[in-house]
Amino acid sequence: MLDSEQVRQVANLARMDISEDDEVQFVQQLGKILGYFEQLGELNTEDLPPTARPIEVSNITRSDETQPYSDREVLLARAPEPDGDFFRVPQILNADEG
Repeated sequence: MLDSEQVRQVANLARMDISEDDEVQFVQQLGKILGYFEQLGELNTEDLPPTARPIEVSNITRSDETQPYSDREVLLARAPEPDGDFFRVPQILNADEG
């Protein structure tokens, strides 16, 4: 059974600040989810092949095809922070992480 301390620990790891009301609600909800996993663990899956989804689905997205843009200067002019021939984007990784 899941308790409040475990929910606070998970919230801390997720960098979430949760209220006491949320904590009580998460104990109940996450407890139900873990209960479902326990039920699944009781199933005999020894003879079942591994699958990514329970039903067969084909890819419905279009294939990626590169298409050159005809007016490079216009494209760069519309960028929020162009840097010469490049697009400047916000840094998403810390140099210390790696």
